[in-house]
Amino acid sequence: MAAFWHQRGRRQENGGLGSVIDGLGSVFDVLLANARLVLGVSGAAVLAIATLAVKRLIDRATSPRDEGDPKAEQKSLEESWQDLALIKTTPKAPKKQRREDLSEPLLSPARPLVPGEAYDPRGCSAPLGAPQVKSSPLRCLTLQEKLLSHSSQLEVPEIQASLIPQLARSICTQLQNFLRSKCPELPFGRLFLRGALLDGLEVLAADHIHLMLPVVLDAGLWSLISGEDTVVRNPQYWMIKRIDLGYFPRGCSPWDRFIVGRYLSSNVLSETLHKLLVASINWPAIGSLLGCVIHPVVASPELKLEVKHDQVELSITLFPVVEMEDKVLLAVPPEGLVENLWLESFYRVEVSRVKELDAGDSGARQLCLRILNGVCRSQPSLHKLGGSPVTHIILHLSDTDSDWAEENLADRFQQVLEELVAYLEKGVLPSYFNPKINLFSGLLEEEIDEMGFVLYRALSEPEVLL
Repeated sequence: MAAFWHQRGRRQENGGLGSVIDGLGSVFDVLLANARLVLGVSGAAVLAIATLAVKRLIDRATSPRDEGDPKAEQKSLEESWQDLALIKTTPKAPKKQRREDLSEPLLSPARPLVPGEAYDPRGCSAPLGAPQVKSSPLRCLTLQEKLLSHSSQLEVPEIQASLIPQLARSICTQLQNFLRSKCPELPFGRLFLRGALLDGLEVLAADHIHLMLPVVLDAGLWSLISGEDTVVRNPQYWMIKRIDLGYFPRGCSPWDRFIVGRYLSSNVLSETLHKLLVASINWPAIGSLLGCVIHPVVASPELKLEVKHDQVELSITLFPVVEMEDKVLLAVPPEGLVENLWLESFYRVEVSRVKELDAGDSGARQLCLRILNGVCRSQPSLHKLGGSPVTHIILHLSDTDSDWAEENLADRFQQVLEELVAYLEKGVLPSYFNPKINLFSGLLEEEIDEMGFVLYRALSEPEVLL
């Protein structure tokens, strides 16, 4: 009892602090007694922890200090910080989310109803006569919507789409006139342009175009031999053999000057044209006439021109092309010692077949192809997948899945990615027009692994490619 009165005396000396504390203690007791009814179990637990911490602060403030302990004040301060940290870190009761809550709009906190305001059943109040504003719900874009939105961003700038074909045709005309005057004995056909820009499949930027130079051969003097029957064992390449030399000796064909071992050499023809492009044509004069600067690329094994205009920059690649026996052969020999091979090109039939299928069922094959070409162009590791390989996969899928309507674009896009990963895993992509040809034969194993890894990661979330 003496200790109680001593403690009470100390509280009275502190200016009535004891009565205040007694009052707070009564409030705490009432709160704790009714917390479970008002706040529930989780709310009562939170309030109990906070109340305990505050009581500890008050008891420590009113308890006598040890005069002989110099660290007592510092210790009391540290314990107070610990109690405050206890209050701040009190865990909040987690709110269980439902799937349907993710698509509902966020609601502002409710406020008391003020006289003169109309009651809003959605949980908020608005002044009488005020217009009701509907909140738009939050929504996530589907893959279908993202693909359609992304396709609109792939459009080639209008200045490039209009100026580049015009500039390329002008250069084509100048080159045609030069070849006719410089090499009248060689029956070159009429040059023409080819490329994704002209076929509506170019994306992002039209910075390259192909210039095709037809090499006209007499079918009675030349025949084709499949590369599958040669030492390269590759059906994608062909050899053009000079025949009937006993009846038609060398010199009967104007192209006999490019023969190496009785075969028309793509290398010799390309080297001759390269010398003409670099040393014989007055490109500064032609560029001045067309309002641009034209430079032949000397170090490139290809026949390439770099064109710089005030508004665009363009790369033009010249390809000698032979059309025989329904084959389109380009003077693009593989690297190595074999120099008489011609590469079979399927570009013309690829594009015509895709457009034919889309015209037949109003499909979205061209749209899907443009998006995939854009993905391959924007991803450095996928550059070599763009164009022909993707086109052939779409053609393969068209044989098994005929529903290519635009509303199914997301499903078809996902399916193309899955097919690409499966073909890369095998390391073989058969040509749609000749199953013996492996369109991955020109890729290194490391390139195939990197492409497969990038696309495999994108299978679960294709949006990362866009």
